[in-house]
Amino acid sequence: MPLGSICVTIETQSSGREAPAMVLDTPLQSFPGVGPAKAKALAKLGLETVGDLLTYWPRAYEDRTKIYLIAQAPEAEPVCVSALVAETPSVSYIRKGLNITKCRIVDGSGAAQAVFFNQDYVRRALRAGESYIFYGRVEGAGNRRQLTNPVFEREDRIRFTGRIMPVYPLTAGVSNNLLAGLALRCVEDCAGLLPDELPGAVRQEHTLCTMEYACQNLHFPVDQEALALARRRAVFEELFTLSCGMAFLRSRRAALTGQVFPGRAVEEFLKLLPFVPTGAQKRAMEELLADLTSGRAMNRLIQGDVGSGKTAVAAFAAWLAHAGGFQSAMMAPTEILAHQHYETLRELLAPAGIKVGLLTGSLTSTEKKTMYASLESGFIDLAVGTHALLSEKVGYQNLGLVITDEQHRFGVGQRSALSSKAQNQPHVLVMSATPIPRTLALLIYGDLDVTIIDELPPGRTPVETYLVGEDKRQRMYGFVRKQVAEGRQVYIICPAVEEGEAGELKAVTAFARELSEQVFPDLRVAFVHGKLKSKDKEAVMSAFARGEVDVLVSTTVVEVGVDVPNASLMVIENAERFGLSQLHQLRGRVGRGRWQSYCVLISDNRAPETRERLRYFCQTTDGFKIAEKDLELRGPGDFFGQRQHGLPVLRAADLAGDTRVLKEAQQAAEALLRADPALADPENRPVMEKIRRLFREEGDIFN
Repeated sequence: MPLGSICVTIETQSSGREAPAMVLDTPLQSFPGVGPAKAKALAKLGLETVGDLLTYWPRAYEDRTKIYLIAQAPEAEPVCVSALVAETPSVSYIRKGLNITKCRIVDGSGAAQAVFFNQDYVRRALRAGESYIFYGRVEGAGNRRQLTNPVFEREDRIRFTGRIMPVYPLTAGVSNNLLAGLALRCVEDCAGLLPDELPGAVRQEHTLCTMEYACQNLHFPVDQEALALARRRAVFEELFTLSCGMAFLRSRRAALTGQVFPGRAVEEFLKLLPFVPTGAQKRAMEELLADLTSGRAMNRLIQGDVGSGKTAVAAFAAWLAHAGGFQSAMMAPTEILAHQHYETLRELLAPAGIKVGLLTGSLTSTEKKTMYASLESGFIDLAVGTHALLSEKVGYQNLGLVITDEQHRFGVGQRSALSSKAQNQPHVLVMSATPIPRTLALLIYGDLDVTIIDELPPGRTPVETYLVGEDKRQRMYGFVRKQVAEGRQVYIICPAVEEGEAGELKAVTAFARELSEQVFPDLRVAFVHGKLKSKDKEAVMSAFARGEVDVLVSTTVVEVGVDVPNASLMVIENAERFGLSQLHQLRGRVGRGRWQSYCVLISDNRAPETRERLRYFCQTTDGFKIAEKDLELRGPGDFFGQRQHGLPVLRAADLAGDTRVLKEAQQAAEALLRADPALADPENRPVMEKIRRLFREEGDIFN
């Protein structure tokens, strides 16, 4: 069936009955092989209809266009091999949870062993004497050639051999073959039904293919050139729509008037500080002063490495608010961080007569009621807390400034929820210790102005960082003992929570038990991870902060955590599993006291690019350089996460490689909005609808 034919009827394999003609809102559950359980799993990926699947772009591709003989198959890359199954597959049960299926395959050039781990269904699927196309990496030489976990299809029933095969993002219960099979039917029958939402003039000016062509060749490319054309169209449209949406956010923000705070001199505030601020801190305060006295509502992001002094800048903003008779609220992502900010700000601002209060979920009912009354009466000038600040019971007498710390832990919605506690539009200050390249920051935080604190206070000793292999483990344990003997504390980070979650990776629960029972029975070892109840997590972190724990074994849950100046060593197991930016955040947990601190990366991964990446990290302490390198090597995933910024996750664009298209799309968006600011022209209305869909969770921001 040729790609591009529209709404052809399909036959169900099970009954032979004709299914109704497909349209974009045809449910995927109406397809053969998609029962209620599969439909539920597909829905987790946001796939419920034909239209959903047509715009669910693959994350990668496998070139299955060439078929090799076993003896000639290259080792460096996965390839297709046509071979006969020479014997009935055999299954060996190694231990609970592990079985291995093996069979011998042959062709005219030689033989190989096909090996499958935990896929005992293969014993029934592969039949001796029949020919199959196997796709996988052929390893070894001569008579010892082997394919491990290859995918396969019978030679007389091929669907995916001889083409460039899409590889989709998956979830439990959904295989790539299932998605590819569904996509093949949907693309063949309905690609032409997708609306072309880009204005014709924009498409022509930027030489972009039609949506039908893009859909066909993103799912099943004719060749690499067709894929490049299709991808360019999808990337441009995504970044164009996002740029238009951000422009709406900015214009909406520019129209908001803000409370005018008094124009007091920065030098007056600096007398409160027990240290000399850096030039970058002073510049940040001057920018805040300009915002807060302008009559326009401030929406500013302060970015700075761990220890660069963002809290002092936030304190300056709260000091200005108090001078104007306004209250401030500061929201932190964890109770322990909220406690830390409370202690720091109370001590710093008390001489200025500013009353600081703490509101967290763990307060008693009586303490909460007292805090509610103090805020409503105006007795408390600055409230520091967690999500408890969003509680319906919390009211303020005159809230003028909202501060959120570690913004990437909060969505736009939570920021708005806190702002809605004010009678009039409050000023908003966002702080983040996650270094993000400026290109990306402007996109992620498009509704915010960006200030970067790019200096660390003088006299801060850089953390010494080392990369070691498994053969140095005993020496590393000796170094842990040495640090503890000197009165210091140690973090050990693992990438998994429990054994079996991720193969051979170190897991927190089992590793903590091994350390406490066998390696350090005389030391105080504790563990913490994200699956613990909040109360239990807070208790362990507080004990570590009080010095009651020598070695804390943890997942990255400590990435944004308490300030423990006594912690001097950070050990990161399976370091290759983390992005550079995440490693940098983890390293920032140490080096906060007056002692020399260390970070030890443990990895036996020998891949050249992995070694280069980890060595770069060992040689660099500048968070923004590390962020740029991470963006270059890994793309924006580390920065975006799962909608962590409250803005849309990009499906097609890769901001590391698509900066040229981004600039082109931004220019096109600016030109269109200059000509039609409300996107009211009939040809431009689909763009507005697409913006609304892209920002679905914040849909009302454009009303």
